[in-house]
Amino acid sequence: MLNRVFLHGRLTKDPDLRTTASGIAVCRITIAVDQTYSKDGDKKTDFIDCIAWRKTAEFVDKYFSKGTAIIIEGSLHNNNYEDKNGVKHYSYTVTAENVYFAESKKPANGTSAANGDDSFAEEVLVDGEMPF
Repeated sequence: MLNRVFLHGRLTKDPDLRTTASGIAVCRITIAVDQTYSKDGDKKTDFIDCIAWRKTAEFVDKYFSKGTAIIIEGSLHNNNYEDKNGVKHYSYTVTAENVYFAESKKPANGTSAANGDDSFAEEVLVDGEMPF
């Protein structure tokens, strides 16, 4: 069996990092993922709740913020339940196992890197801090 999800989107708000009672870091985010355009040209967006644990949670909280493009690799989990009135509720969450930068940062002065390449390596040189 296979349960693998790959998402590319933007954070809808800043990450919500918390710690469990046993000291484990957990971070919740929601990302907006655009769907391909329909025949009539309407743009559709899905809002997907994601959760990251431990080092991945700390990484997301440190390097991502509202509006940041992100790529998430993980697994899909359903959170279905029945309330006290017998009404069934359905929801899904993606557990992020690997998280990647989906865009590079531009230098503060607004210019590109010397060779015009906005690759991840250029980002590290510009920021002066390794993102892992």
